[in-house]
Amino acid sequence: QVQLVESGGGSVQTGGSLTLSCVASGAIDTYAAGWFRQFPGKEREFVASISRYIGGSTYYADSVKGRFTVSRFNSKNTVYLQMNNLKPEDTAVYYCNTDPKLHNIIEEFRNHHSWGLGTQVTVSS
Repeated sequence: QVQLVESGGGSVQTGGSLTLSCVASGAIDTYAAGWFRQFPGKEREFVASISRYIGGSTYYADSVKGRFTVSRFNSKNTVYLQMNNLKPEDTAVYYCNTDPKLHNIIEEFRNHHSWGLGTQVTVSS
């Protein structure tokens, strides 16, 4: 199973930007990918997904639409999340995951048992 390592989190002020990276231990070109986040005491929630093809279709949670952009660089086994115009309500631990099926990334991610450590994003007002 592919291991995933998230990085790029940090502390920024409202309106700032961060780019998160998710590096996989193996090839991901046959996998859809997604970003998720978890607030303290809450369940993990979906943030964004991208289909397995370069330039593939993307899908975003309403709360981040227009501010976040997901992309992938298959030759580097890496998925990115560009986050602009950050808000305090974006403060969370961010995780990535992959699945052969895009549907599972969007609708069935709660059934995934293997997650990385995530990366903390903190946005101050």
